[in-house]
Amino acid sequence: MRRLCAAALALALAAGAAHGDEAFVTNQTGDDVSVIDLASGRTVATIPIGGKPAGVAMAPDGARAYVTSPEGKSLAVIDAAARAVTARIPLEGGPLGVAVHPDGRTVYVADWYAAHVLAVDPAAGKITARYDVGVSPSGLAVTPDGALLLSADRDSDQVSVVDLAAGKRVDQIAVGARPFGVTIAPDGRRAYVANVGSNDVSVIDIAARKVVGAVKVGERPYAVALAGGRGFVTDQYASQVSVFDLATLKPVAEIEVGEYPEGIEASPDGRRVYVANWFGNSLSVIDVATLKVEAEHATGDGPRAFGTFLRRTP
Repeated sequence: MRRLCAAALALALAAGAAHGDEAFVTNQTGDDVSVIDLASGRTVATIPIGGKPAGVAMAPDGARAYVTSPEGKSLAVIDAAARAVTARIPLEGGPLGVAVHPDGRTVYVADWYAAHVLAVDPAAGKITARYDVGVSPSGLAVTPDGALLLSADRDSDQVSVVDLAAGKRVDQIAVGARPFGVTIAPDGRRAYVANVGSNDVSVIDIAARKVVGAVKVGERPYAVALAGGRGFVTDQYASQVSVFDLATLKPVAEIEVGEYPEGIEASPDGRRVYVANWFGNSLSVIDVATLKVEAEHATGDGPRAFGTFLRRTP
């Protein structure tokens, strides 16, 4: 009976994940990336990276993944289908957060040790611009129209707004203490910033360029995902995900996940949220409808998955 129940659960989970969906999880301690088939929960490839990889961003078409190595001072370009590194672009300082322009032509990398963000042409394999921002830039996000880049400047307690056409910072928005992850809503109207130092999430009206709300969450929030009209926040020290209503900004639930959760992203269909647990060496799968963990997938050693790590394949 137990075997039949387990088999039924496995079939149900496989049916729930779209065919071919994968997670590219950076394992900082393991110096590699785990490619996890989300239907089966199995690791189907392990890609050596080196340099303590942390940040990750998928190209809009899913063809490539870009991975930062803070200690290796480089950006790895991964052919997602071949599951192999095709280039290593030398950078400077401590590359951490990473984001890709919606047109796929430019990759933006936050230099943790310098107050700037690097613009990288992955085809040419070189830095094409530097944008001055605040101290210790961490999470990055580009608006859906490709006009603005937001940088969470941790040690300046602010978010920098960079006009990409003008090639310069045009505003600074004060947020909570030690902002780290920043996520922009699909309609481009609001951004959500996890503040590690003040244990809250700042809600930014991007057009008005001001904070319009704050949500108290658990201890040491790291990053935010959006799904089902709710925000999902990884609380590192609490080993949980805090959930709040996007319309009212009221708390909804606290979901226990693995130890020291960090990277988080919602599936393209909005039915699930995936959480990388740095100390737990696992990827928690949250059902957005029930707000319960429905599965735990093994990863490599020290998964961070800071950025966009999910890939939908044809």
